[in-house]
Amino acid sequence: MFHAENAQGTKKEKYDLVVKQLIALTEGEPDKIANLSNSTALLNQFLDRVNWVGFYFASGDELVLGPFQGLPACVRLPYGKGVCGTAWKEKRVLRVADVQQFSGHIACDAASQSEIVVPLMKNGEVVGVLDIDSPEKNRFDAEDEAGLAAFAAALEKVL
Repeated sequence: MFHAENAQGTKKEKYDLVVKQLIALTEGEPDKIANLSNSTALLNQFLDRVNWVGFYFASGDELVLGPFQGLPACVRLPYGKGVCGTAWKEKRVLRVADVQQFSGHIACDAASQSEIVVPLMKNGEVVGVLDIDSPEKNRFDAEDEAGLAAFAAALEKVL
């Protein structure tokens, strides 16, 4: 049984803990949907000041919505378009302090002001992205990027 607790310590220590929790949640579970669903719930509980946490997965030339926590979302996002499609194309984390300043931003939730997108890799290719939105501008910093990249790396092992 999972018990939510407020983590203590530095931001890095808190991210280290959530990665350990992810590993414990996914250990021995082969079902991708179950693992992704639990991981979105875990991140949504862990992160403060966010309004959407979820996944999109590559299918042809689009990203298709996967498990998430938050309001209903865009179902399909084109390759190279918006923050998610650009992170996919460029194979890198994108941290956007103000989504209104991102050329071609695709607004799924009007409340979102900042966003971070972390590619999920398998055999050197992007298979999907972890997308997190916040109703605050400049919500995500370099420590969030490093912590979420470590979270994604742990998750890639069970995809």
